[in-house]
Amino acid sequence: MKVAKFGGSSVAGAGQFRKVKAIVESDPERRIVVISAAGKRDPDDHKLTDLLYLCHAHLNYGVSCSDIFHTIQQRLTGIRDELGLKYDVEAELSALEKSLSKDSQVDFLVSRGEYFTSRLMAEFLGYTFVDAADCVFFNFDGSIDFEHTYEAIAAASEQYGRIVIPGFYGKVSTGRVKVMTRGGSDITGSLAAVAVNAEVYENWTDVSGILMADPRIVANPEPIKKITYAELRELAFMGATVLHEESVQPVREKGIPLNIRNTNRPQDPGTMIVGSIDRENSDERFITGIAGRRNFTIITVQKHDMNTSLMLRQALEVFDRYHAPVEHIALGLDSFALVTSSTGLGESVYQLMGELQKTCRPDKLEQQDGISLVAAVGRKMPFRPGTSGKLFRALGEAGVNIRTIAQGADELSIIVGVSNSDYETAIRVLYDGFAG
Repeated sequence: MKVAKFGGSSVAGAGQFRKVKAIVESDPERRIVVISAAGKRDPDDHKLTDLLYLCHAHLNYGVSCSDIFHTIQQRLTGIRDELGLKYDVEAELSALEKSLSKDSQVDFLVSRGEYFTSRLMAEFLGYTFVDAADCVFFNFDGSIDFEHTYEAIAAASEQYGRIVIPGFYGKVSTGRVKVMTRGGSDITGSLAAVAVNAEVYENWTDVSGILMADPRIVANPEPIKKITYAELRELAFMGATVLHEESVQPVREKGIPLNIRNTNRPQDPGTMIVGSIDRENSDERFITGIAGRRNFTIITVQKHDMNTSLMLRQALEVFDRYHAPVEHIALGLDSFALVTSSTGLGESVYQLMGELQKTCRPDKLEQQDGISLVAAVGRKMPFRPGTSGKLFRALGEAGVNIRTIAQGADELSIIVGVSNSDYETAIRVLYDGFAG
């Protein structure tokens, strides 16, 4: 049993529908298919979900949204007619439009993108359509009711054999439709995989897996063939564009591999995300990926003969009062440095510095802005002596000044702080030296 989730770009038009069908039919184990709302066909196009959000905005301001509904109808009927399907999209869209008012529920309205796209896909595949409102359930606090959801999806799979489920939404116990955060279809796919104890959860999109570095910085970076969930979390924390944490959690806890694949290049193996890999015997690169984020502030507190634990606790309490998240802490004998997001801190940095001066009474208090954090992530680094030295040497030879250094207790990543102006250079140097 395999669960295959297809993102918006994979179902953007009739041509993409045909690619999805070829993929699904190429493996009879792909018996559960999760579908997103139709995405953009080209850069100037609109996602179906965005059009539905726009409809709701029009309703709020008392403006007619009939033109937008006409665009949505053209999009859906165009797919239907080109594929020779029979689904009466017009009737359902007309009924939906007539029911709309200023008081219409936004979640129900925007969920129709997944609903209509999935109805078309189910007919095209010859699978049974199972509404997410009938198998994905939320508690009153907005959290997913996992037990109820798993039971319902498993029952639908058992009853119908081959099913299509819309992603992105479900319902609360009152019967009201509720949507997830953007990217929610990934969560639906993950829930379905756990519900049927799938062999693998396939997430089909428009890229051939997770790349080792940002392609906007590194030209043609290599895809990551295999990565652990722990490494994925490190890369996501450092800013890499990967799957939403909520979408990974269910399959990670169940130990189900997650395979990111490219609908437009189904021959590519993509990236396989697994619980663990034999770190010592794997023949893959010892750096899995490189990621980073800009715009951090380093605040350094120095005091002769300081009581480090007491003063650090006082400083952290000050940061907490200003809702300034501490990303990293560097400790010295008579000093410590705290790294925080400049954006999150904003103008309150001046009040924070003043309160640190008053609370900690340091001999010296310094603030460095314009810092970027760059991380080299890899499960094999603990087994390769000299990795840190090679990394620092490569950056030094490229003229990149390292402002701070951090390494996690699990040794999965080495993080360096550099000036914002050196950010892209640092990414390229690390990629060329360790991965290229």
